[in-house]
Amino acid sequence: MEEKTKCLVLIGAGALLGSITATVVLRKLLTPSGATLQSSNKAKSNGKAALYTPAVEDNSYVKEKMYDEDTAGLLKDDIVSEQLTRNIQFFGFDAQQKVTASYVVVIGLGGVGSHAASMLLRSGVGRLLLVDFDQVSLSSLNRHAVATRTDVGTPKALCLKNHFLSIYPECHIDAKVLLYDDSSEEEILSGDPDFVLDCIDNIDTKVALLAACVRRGLKVLSATGAGARADPTRIRVADLRESTNDPLSRSVRQRLRRDHGIEGGIPVVFSLEKPKAKLLPFKGPNGDEENPSDYQVVPGFRVRIIPVLGTIPAIFGQIMASYVVTQLAEFQVHMEPIVNFDMDHYRVLHQRLIEHEELIYGTSVHVQVDIEEVMYVAKELWHCRSAKDQSTKEVGRGMWRSVNELMLVRWDRSKPASVWNLILLKFTEADEHESSTLEDIEENEPEFFRRVTSTLKRAELDFGS
Repeated sequence: MEEKTKCLVLIGAGALLGSITATVVLRKLLTPSGATLQSSNKAKSNGKAALYTPAVEDNSYVKEKMYDEDTAGLLKDDIVSEQLTRNIQFFGFDAQQKVTASYVVVIGLGGVGSHAASMLLRSGVGRLLLVDFDQVSLSSLNRHAVATRTDVGTPKALCLKNHFLSIYPECHIDAKVLLYDDSSEEEILSGDPDFVLDCIDNIDTKVALLAACVRRGLKVLSATGAGARADPTRIRVADLRESTNDPLSRSVRQRLRRDHGIEGGIPVVFSLEKPKAKLLPFKGPNGDEENPSDYQVVPGFRVRIIPVLGTIPAIFGQIMASYVVTQLAEFQVHMEPIVNFDMDHYRVLHQRLIEHEELIYGTSVHVQVDIEEVMYVAKELWHCRSAKDQSTKEVGRGMWRSVNELMLVRWDRSKPASVWNLILLKFTEADEHESSTLEDIEENEPEFFRRVTSTLKRAELDFGS
């Protein structure tokens, strides 16, 4: 009778969810859930604190499954595929399979790193290495992704692992209570990870990690300062050379250039917002201001407090996870470029286009773009840089000055000057382009030809023909 009641409940739940698959998944979940409940009750009967860990940690079924199953085959599991069904619908099965088969390292598990790691897990990343030498503190609960008061004093890496096992137990999770430095580099970065997330807030350690990733040829995404900020609309992803208004990224940029000869090429998450506050003064046990370095557990790591609105580091972490997951799935996302132009700059480009059309073709009647569409072409398609050189050598005021050397011209002279037939070039490049044919460009500059045609195809899809 009891079994019959269970089946009726499962069928009813499946009907409510509107999916036969959901019914099957609910049925499969019944046994592990029961095992977890028994384990938890057993812990309570023995007088142990149940919290959230014993049920998962003591569950040999989960533990064996977690370490024995090949990540490449995880989506064959009905429960896993149902849990990730929205991702599969978004990316497609094959792309999600790439995410599930991937290995990601997250270093620094505070407000930014914990949220990044949490969403990587929930997005189906099959293998995670979580690294942090620090412990959960009471004051970190305003921004940590999963920690509770019962986790205070627990190493952050172990705290995340314990919680994660109850969310996605099939994920292969390794937690290291470890400080990243030269001596731990091999232990942390070996194994050919598909991506490394730098969520460290110490300059020396951050610089060493980024330099090591560049040296090893590893893909890395770095988070800069999330503290003392409040505006989520100012958060961006760009090359390290383009990050502005951030003291941490400025220091990292200078150190990488000076000590390692690295000019850029590292994507970072940063905020355009200027910090609202500075480090608070450090006060000792007697309430008097003292030298913070006298209280450092680890040399070089700050002990003073940065005021933090917990939502901002959480958003930083979510953005990092989204960036990495789409990269792993090979899903094309075009990040909004960091451009300091205003509407006057786009009006200038529009006017130059009209004048150029009249000079070359005798009329501007075939100009099919207005100023807002010029802004789309210049900013979204070409990042306000020459289509011939999309590197980030000119940033800030240098980019602002570069508009004086740029103009829009037709890619294919036989077609009108539309959104999907305009490229941004320097004056000298525009003259060369007008004297060349597309066949010449395809033969002599095949990479440039492919990049431009791909970009213009995207514009055509965005606007429609």
